[in-house]
Amino acid sequence: MTRFMDIHRGMQGITAEQLQQGHDAAAAGEREEGVHFEHAWADPETGTVYCLSEGPSPEAVRRAHERGGADAPDEIHAVPLMV
Repeated sequence: MTRFMDIHRGMQGITAEQLQQGHDAAAAGEREEGVHFEHAWADPETGTVYCLSEGPSPEAVRRAHERGGADAPDEIHAVPLMV
């Protein structure tokens, strides 16, 4: 499995509650796609949301978001190294 960081833009003013709702929505599509959403971070001022997940492919991460009814990410990047 590969780790991925996906980025959502245009979410200015997002609250902690909305971030949790989006994370929960994405997690609802995990099983069908073999993806696990680990964490989500947001900057309400810039409207940028970051999600860290583990899964088989960027396409599976996108489909898991969509299956759960969450907004599709604008970008998905593999994160092969962590310290």
